[in-house]
Amino acid sequence: KRDVRNMTSRHFLSLMVLESASYTDSSDDETSPRDKQQKNSKGNGDFCIKNIKQADFGRREIEIAEQEMPALMALRKRAQGEKPLAGAKVVGCTHITAQTAVLMETLSALGAQCRWAACNIYSTQNEVAAALAEGGFSVFAWKGESEDDFWWCIDRCVNVEGWQPNMILDDGGDLTHWIYKKYPSMFKKIKGIVEESVTGVHRLYQLSKAGKLCVPAMNVNDSVTKQKFDNLYCCRESVLDSSSLKRTTDVMFGGKQVVVCGYGEVGKGCCAALKAMGSIVYVTEIDPICALQACMDGFRLVKLNEVIRQVDIVITCTGNKNVVVRENLDRMKNGCIVCNMGHSNTEIDVVSHPDHVVGRLLNLSCSTVPTFVLSITATTQALALIELYNAPEGRYKQDVYLLPKKMDEYVASLHLPTFDAHLTELTDEQAKYLGLNKNGPFKPNYYRYPAISVLCGFSFVLLVLVCLNVTVPVCVGKCANCKPTLMYTYYSIYCFLLQILNHLAHGKRRLEKLVQLLSPY
Repeated sequence: KRDVRNMTSRHFLSLMVLESASYTDSSDDETSPRDKQQKNSKGNGDFCIKNIKQADFGRREIEIAEQEMPALMALRKRAQGEKPLAGAKVVGCTHITAQTAVLMETLSALGAQCRWAACNIYSTQNEVAAALAEGGFSVFAWKGESEDDFWWCIDRCVNVEGWQPNMILDDGGDLTHWIYKKYPSMFKKIKGIVEESVTGVHRLYQLSKAGKLCVPAMNVNDSVTKQKFDNLYCCRESVLDSSSLKRTTDVMFGGKQVVVCGYGEVGKGCCAALKAMGSIVYVTEIDPICALQACMDGFRLVKLNEVIRQVDIVITCTGNKNVVVRENLDRMKNGCIVCNMGHSNTEIDVVSHPDHVVGRLLNLSCSTVPTFVLSITATTQALALIELYNAPEGRYKQDVYLLPKKMDEYVASLHLPTFDAHLTELTDEQAKYLGLNKNGPFKPNYYRYPAISVLCGFSFVLLVLVCLNVTVPVCVGKCANCKPTLMYTYYSIYCFLLQILNHLAHGKRRLEKLVQLLSPY
């Protein structure tokens, strides 16, 4: 109890001081960090941040974050003796927050040397950057960078005499792009790239398709632990939290008409939060599968130009470019809020209306995101780095790979003790029956957790409707004169779905049989 009281008071004090600091940063000191000469207490000046004097406040934030990142701390404790990243020189470009700081210090404890820049010009926590600089990390980032500052920081992070990176940890692909553009010879010594965002992964696949990807890359974004937890649950909690969109705008969301562009995992999380607040939610989508999911979740699928005149809020979650263009902005009603939950600011035409649009990540630009969820992503990133760095020559080619499912399961298992959750263990007989190893992996690589859940939920609804046995005028039988009941209709669809699920669950069956099954329909 004493520890909890101390944590609470320390957190409260830290937040109070940080809040006051945030008001004084911009007004008291307008000098660009690039024009300052700063050194930490040990005389090291290999960094560029807002104010090194904020280091104590940042250290408190990092200590608090550590308590909500159990898996990363467990990994640090278990592996720091083995030093699996000894000799690794990791150059990173991610959001610089208290949670990222825990990741960086974990990588350092596992033997890596790190240099870091920010992937977002608004999300950097200046006090955390100061704490990292005081701790000896080479950090180049501050909140409110210009575009020129952004690329300057990346270059300072990469281009340093006597230090050659051999691993890349990227968020959005900007760091990878910069090295390809300015220092392509560096890839001769780089062993791999770990990328965590859909934008960066898309860039990597483009390079791979063009035959220009010269090192192995790990696609963390599409790992289950990233997609399901960071993209879905994290965005569901952070898009509307009291210090993000609600505090920034002071708008009541009940009854407001909101259009969410994109119904991927991020879009699903945003829509769930908005629906719970009583908003009327529309969805735009290009993918018919995601579109059907939106419809079955109770959202109306529209084109943006159909509702742009009437909606109160527009949120982009696509990772694409030119989603909301000048024509849309001109047709919006006065006071419409436009914001972006995707990685890049290219989704909205911020050039036309720079003063009225939140063009970068809303939940990270206006506040922070749940630490526990970021623990899942950060642990996945750390394992991906360890895997690529220690992989024997020839295991990974010059291509893009998904993290092995065994590692996804390991990341999830490290977080279960937080909930006092206890896994059921397979008996030898059960494992043999299912054809599984008792220690996993428990699902094949093609298993998609959200998709299976939706199908099973739909099947349950169909079973309920079977019991109604109400006649319908539509015949699904062979006879043109029959009058089938809803029981017959839904039972047929239910059996059809079960057959599809059965084929999906047994990968050894040939695809031709599934095509044969589908052909009559």
